[in-house]
Amino acid sequence: MKIIPYLLWIPALVMLGCQQPADQAVTHPDDYNSYLGSAPTGPDSKYFRIWNSKIRPDSMQLTSFGVVAGEYARAFEHSGNIEYLKMAEQALRRGVEIAAIGKADFYRALARNYISQHRFREAALLADSAMAMGSGMRANHALQFDVLMELGRYDAAEKHLGEIADMARMDYLIRLAKWSDHQGDLKKAIFCLELAAGKAQRSKNPALVQWFYTNLADYYGHAGEIEKSYRHYLKALELDPSNAYAKKGLAWIVYSHERNPAEAMRILDSVTSYYRTPDIWLLKADIAGALGKHLDRAAYLDRFSQMIQNPDYGGMYNSHAIALYLETTGQVEKALTLAGEEATNRATPEVFSLLAYAYYRNGQADKALELVRDQVDGRTHEPQPLLYAAEIYKATGREGRAAELAGELEEAVYELGPETGARLRSLKM
Repeated sequence: MKIIPYLLWIPALVMLGCQQPADQAVTHPDDYNSYLGSAPTGPDSKYFRIWNSKIRPDSMQLTSFGVVAGEYARAFEHSGNIEYLKMAEQALRRGVEIAAIGKADFYRALARNYISQHRFREAALLADSAMAMGSGMRANHALQFDVLMELGRYDAAEKHLGEIADMARMDYLIRLAKWSDHQGDLKKAIFCLELAAGKAQRSKNPALVQWFYTNLADYYGHAGEIEKSYRHYLKALELDPSNAYAKKGLAWIVYSHERNPAEAMRILDSVTSYYRTPDIWLLKADIAGALGKHLDRAAYLDRFSQMIQNPDYGGMYNSHAIALYLETTGQVEKALTLAGEEATNRATPEVFSLLAYAYYRNGQADKALELVRDQVDGRTHEPQPLLYAAEIYKATGREGRAAELAGELEEAVYELGPETGARLRSLKM
């Protein structure tokens, strides 16, 4: 399941008002109804308050900064409130400033915070600083892999992955799964993540186990194993009934696989009562459009647009905004400018596909085709970039390659969204 805003420009189809036949349904409201009323608590425990009270402008207690940053990071994961992520950043920056012993730990923690904020180049500088200190080298190589993958520097990332190669280690299995997925070997990716999940279960760490359940659910969905995906989202909710990511996953299954937008919206309504990130309003807009509720759809799109004006988000939702400008609002010049900025920050095939599509929508089809050939086709297995590539190929007279990609993408309709079938058929004509 990938919650992305690429469905927005296509009118809702009448078929979306219908549910899947009963024999194709995998979800059952009785399985998850009890979780829909659950919401997380903020970082207000007695434990947190004790440590937070130790932080003052002149504080030198390093332990308190690390603990409080961790609490704020968890609060961000549970609520989607960007203020918590920025508070974690502040605590970690102070730790970097005053640490004499253990500075590399703070460099790594702050780098991961920056990755969450999509500040990848800054994260890379911190990762390099941690590496230069020469301590915690396994953690340094793992961090380098994570940052370099986000930057699209795959050859360098692979070298760091080799430095931690050990099939008995969870940290390696997680990253080998990501690398295998990038290579298009989804079967191996799932195998690695299943091995790592087994180790996590033996660790008795509920938060870690939840993370594995939701990530496995995503991989299973990507592989078309919807029943397994559903069951793993439910497993995550058994451990934490307020897990917003798992609930969004359930909503996507109900919407994209079972074609039941009304039930999907009911699930999402329970999430937006406490979890607020800009992208969730784009998903609600898609579903509202499928329900024919066009005023609601417009309101949700406006909510997204307003939220991303908050400077705390920085470039976290640039890709979503670019797709919105290209496919819904028609602000193609604005999309091209933002796509260029994003490609400078993050040179991945996925970002280059957005830039190519922006060129295409701005009437520069030849430039779009060149970018697709050089930076997208053959460099990613993700369906959305390949869908953009297919449309650019067809628009520039390469109907054969367009039809070939469209045929390959038929298996990815669940990921791309229920309207995509018509889009793919048009590419074969």
